[in-house]
Amino acid sequence: MRKMIVLGIMLAGTGFAAPASVQAYTDDGRQACENDAFRLCNHAIPDVERVKACLISNRSRLSPACRRLFQRGR
Repeated sequence: MRKMIVLGIMLAGTGFAAPASVQAYTDDGRQACENDAFRLCNHAIPDVERVKACLISNRSRLSPACRRLFQRGR
């Protein structure tokens, strides 16, 4: 349960690459990156900045849905 709360907080920050109008936390964003965060970045949880950095550094290994969240700001 604690990991889920931490992950929800962490994924709320994944909107940093998105335009301001879509930066709010969404259930879709959580669903898109939750498995990737646990699979690739479990060692970084609960540090939000480390998890974001980990997801970015593993962009090529992210699921397509999660990868799109990090590409929106381009």
